[in-house]
Amino acid sequence: MGIYPVVTALLWLLGPLLDGLPLPVVTLVLTLVLVSLMSYVVMPRLTRAFGGWLSRCRALAGDTAQPSAAERDPAPSR
Repeated sequence: MGIYPVVTALLWLLGPLLDGLPLPVVTLVLTLVLVSLMSYVVMPRLTRAFGGWLSRCRALAGDTAQPSAAERDPAPSR
């Protein structure tokens, strides 16, 4: 749901700019842009959008794991 549209958009937008470059360079550029977009834009939004469903699945599975320190306090104060 997240990867396919991003890869398609990147190939459509950056394809003409990267045309003629060696394949390893094209792969490097697309990978850097894709991983950044997925990590900082797409996945946070998908997680937020499906948060209720994800939490409900965790509760139904009987997940009793304690949240990590980062989950309890994502931005520790100094």
